[in-house]
Amino acid sequence: MKYFFYLLVSLLILNGCKAPQHDEITIFLAGDSTIADKPYRTGNPEKGWGQVLPLYFNTGVRIDNHAVNGRSTKSFIDEGRWELLVDQLRPGDYVFFGFGHNDAKSEDSTRYAAAWGDYTNNLLRFIDEVRSRQAIPVLTTSIVRRRFDSAGKLIETHGDYPDAVRRLAKKKDVVIIDLNQSTFEMVQRFGEFRSKNLYLHIDTTEYTHLTANIVDDTHLSAYGAFKVADLVVAGIRDNFPELAKYLKK
Repeated sequence: MKYFFYLLVSLLILNGCKAPQHDEITIFLAGDSTIADKPYRTGNPEKGWGQVLPLYFNTGVRIDNHAVNGRSTKSFIDEGRWELLVDQLRPGDYVFFGFGHNDAKSEDSTRYAAAWGDYTNNLLRFIDEVRSRQAIPVLTTSIVRRRFDSAGKLIETHGDYPDAVRRLAKKKDVVIIDLNQSTFEMVQRFGEFRSKNLYLHIDTTEYTHLTANIVDDTHLSAYGAFKVADLVVAGIRDNFPELAKYLKK
């Protein structure tokens, strides 16, 4: 059943990846592995929420996913990925940002961006450059990692990064979809055992090519990707009626 589910998701997404039409609104996604498109090799169970987001929209809105595994705001800029994205913007397009997981890696100079320093400054640059193209920036906070303490309480692991995004959203009057808060509530509600389904907890019996079980509490399963995409879409419905009218019923 799980194999069939992944195949179905793959076919639906590929069917939705059409060339942009002149009158389409484009939602650009910039971020890390929790958002990125993932390959389908050997039934790869990992998915990003941006990968399934096209399935929520009717004709008229196109998703252009620039998110890539392992990227921070710093490496996204340094590798030229931001320049490539912003050069494609047209008036009325949207850019959803989702960074923070890798910006916090202080041991890696190629990615580290301090929450109240370069991380905030990089997001500020993104916002200003998007607006200079008459497009609409949208901030998202990092989804939670699945980490419970001995009492079964979910632990927040992202430090100051979510608060840095929240403060910037207020300062620049930018819509924020607070996935850190909403996924925290969801994972806590699911509980320590059932929340494993949202992340990559894969047994070797499920995939013959695996030599060891996967226990990954950061990256999303296909089910988890859809559940987080549900939260993103709820944010779209609440804040962007001009986009919500294109959502499937």
